[in-house]
Amino acid sequence: MTSETFANALENRVLLFDGAMGTEIQKNDPKPEDFPDGKDGFNDGLSITKPDWIKEIHRKYLAAGADCIETNTFGSNKIKLDEYGFGSQTIELNQKNAELARSVCDEFTDRQRFVIGSMGPTGYLPSSNDPDLGQIPLSEIREAFELQAQGLIEGTADALLIETSQDILEVKLAVEASHIAMEKTGKKVTLISNVTLDQYGKMLLGTNVQSAYTTISEMGIDIFGLNCSTGPIEMEGGHAVYKMTPEKMASALDSFIKEYPQINIIGGCCGTNPEHIEQLRKVIDQQKKD
Repeated sequence: MTSETFANALENRVLLFDGAMGTEIQKNDPKPEDFPDGKDGFNDGLSITKPDWIKEIHRKYLAAGADCIETNTFGSNKIKLDEYGFGSQTIELNQKNAELARSVCDEFTDRQRFVIGSMGPTGYLPSSNDPDLGQIPLSEIREAFELQAQGLIEGTADALLIETSQDILEVKLAVEASHIAMEKTGKKVTLISNVTLDQYGKMLLGTNVQSAYTTISEMGIDIFGLNCSTGPIEMEGGHAVYKMTPEKMASALDSFIKEYPQINIIGGCCGTNPEHIEQLRKVIDQQKKD
């Protein structure tokens, strides 16, 4: 198999990302004792105590046809890890998660598969005046993401994905932190920035999608996208659909990527499973034939 970089793959075809991690973890019915130090709900820590669970989730998505799998690090910035007492292990935990994902990708030799470093929000809203969520030093947020990005890069992630972002200031800090981490490690990786929008096209604090894109497009990001927002039907003027079936999701995204040829990444999000990804694989493969 000829080695291909993630950046090159993006130029050549539509890439398929995986689906949800949390809901797949719940299918294993985890108990408090399954988590590190009994920290119930510490899903990212299961890569330490239950690596086989996480590997199998990754494996099922790749078997379903995903080109890319996201690391089990959505809540592994230092601020989030501090809540579980693991903040001092931010770099190590992220590195381990990326290496774990890489090991599963290496099991598949039909084509190049890629590891995407997942970087979710800190839980704070630095743009707000909220006495609890808005009062945090910006340097603390930047450092929280910098350590995470460093660990993911050192764990050989092909790209960093700043995702489910609700505060554009936090996005800017995460982007800055990612660049610092690349400089520190001496390795450049693709940088993806995804924001979350409501049905009116705005982030939680009111930033519309055009402003969000304008704000960060000149900060050295490679891809701008959406996740955990309205679904493809809503974005095409349809009606809200709850728990979209794999077939309906595939049908909606089929028309979506036909209408917008500049789209080069699709995938699942909260609640989606390998069946959704399998259907999306069929959509991409059929469009290749057409």
